[in-house]
Amino acid sequence: MPMLGLGTYQMDEYDECVEAVRQAIQMGYRHIDTAEGYDNETAVGDAIVEAEIGRDDLFLATKVSPDNLDYDHVLTSAEEGLERLGVDSVDLLYVHWPTGEYEATDTMEAFSELREEGLIGEIGVSNFTVELLEEAIEAADEPIFANQVEMHPLLPQKNLRQFCAQDDVDVELVAYSPIARGDVSDVDELQEVAEKHDATPQQISLAWLREKEVTAIPKATSEEHLRENWLSLGVELDDEDIGKIDSIDERRRIVDPDEAPWNQ
Repeated sequence: MPMLGLGTYQMDEYDECVEAVRQAIQMGYRHIDTAEGYDNETAVGDAIVEAEIGRDDLFLATKVSPDNLDYDHVLTSAEEGLERLGVDSVDLLYVHWPTGEYEATDTMEAFSELREEGLIGEIGVSNFTVELLEEAIEAADEPIFANQVEMHPLLPQKNLRQFCAQDDVDVELVAYSPIARGDVSDVDELQEVAEKHDATPQQISLAWLREKEVTAIPKATSEEHLRENWLSLGVELDDEDIGKIDSIDERRRIVDPDEAPWNQ
């Protein structure tokens, strides 16, 4: 799984989505993240065709919506998603939120079956707490590959990172909203590190996530922002930089719906 990808949340305008994904792939991005609930899987699939990239050269991830998480609905939703994307399989399929029809045993049985049939490469979950992740690991017949959560220097997810890094867990973390929807630009510590590296605070946030061995999937639609995020791969932080970023006191969650598991 490439450690920098393109998130497509709120790219619900067809032409904009096709152009952004096409440009990203042609720029060098090899990880594209979408979801049933984004209503853009068709656009993402069409962009992949327009970018003229071999399917084996692209890591493609999508998600099943909360209302489709019982056993039968997972299977139907996955098949319909593959049809919209125009592919035979995806590399990673996530449970989008552990709400709605989600029930660990029932949902994970369907996901495991999809993996056994080769329709998905890996099983993912999203917005799972440590407790929910433990339950899902216990319920699944196949390994849980990744947990996609909000993460950035204002929400470092330390406990979740420590749990996922354990040898008997070994779950990858994927960060959505990795630049806190632009809020990282107002953080003094990130501004200071950015100045040192002749970079932007957004690039520093992405580089910090990479140092934490976390995959980032920032959303971008313009060529300028796509390139800015892509160039973050060239930013190398030292221990002093990491320490300064880790010392940030402010904590802020951007995505915080009432039904989220951490609010229950």
